[in-house]
Amino acid sequence: VQLQASGGGLVQTGDSLRLSCVVSGLTFSNYGMAWFRQAPGKEREFVAAISWNSGSTYYQEYVKGRFTITRDNAENTVYLRMYSLKPDDTAVYICAAEFGALYSDSVYDWDEYDYWGQGTQVTVSS
Repeated sequence: VQLQASGGGLVQTGDSLRLSCVVSGLTFSNYGMAWFRQAPGKEREFVAAISWNSGSTYYQEYVKGRFTITRDNAENTVYLRMYSLKPDDTAVYICAAEFGALYSDSVYDWDEYDYWGQGTQVTVSS
């Protein structure tokens, strides 16, 4: 199983980016997908998640209205569109996959997921 994230880079405050995570080695449409992020010296934190059929999405409070998670089951890809980026968004963004349904009380928990990728670096300069 591979989860290959891409799309990160160095941007300025207020810019936008779209991250992609291409998944192989599993039946993508059977999995809920999520993005986490980890900044240097900080705890890893949940960013957003989407159910297998895009019927449900979940966001951490501080990204609501700025980030949008979507998926394309035909392309085995999950996306994270990020708008109005801030320096505090600087982190390695990691995609994760969980078999079956996502539940609102556990979607934020890294350990609930079955597979994780390596991540892509996002750096937002002030």
